[in-house]
Amino acid sequence: MNSKHRKTLHAIFTEPPLSNIPWKDIEAMLEAAGARKSEGAGSRVRFLLNGVPGVFHRPHPQKETDKGAVESVRKFLSDAGIKP
Repeated sequence: MNSKHRKTLHAIFTEPPLSNIPWKDIEAMLEAAGARKSEGAGSRVRFLLNGVPGVFHRPHPQKETDKGAVESVRKFLSDAGIKP
């Protein structure tokens, strides 16, 4: 992971959860961490990281992820053994 990916990872684990993290940064960080990505129906995107599956909805029309989605990504990362 490069410094931008690490910054995104730290932002995901910030308390209270942030609601201004661009989704494209989260996707890039997950892929840099080794997650495999596959597209689902509509705005769904699936990831597999260290044997842990995760399904998320891309935010639209805004580009930033809301607090609930950030918490879901945080849980997914924790379950996969990824922490800052």
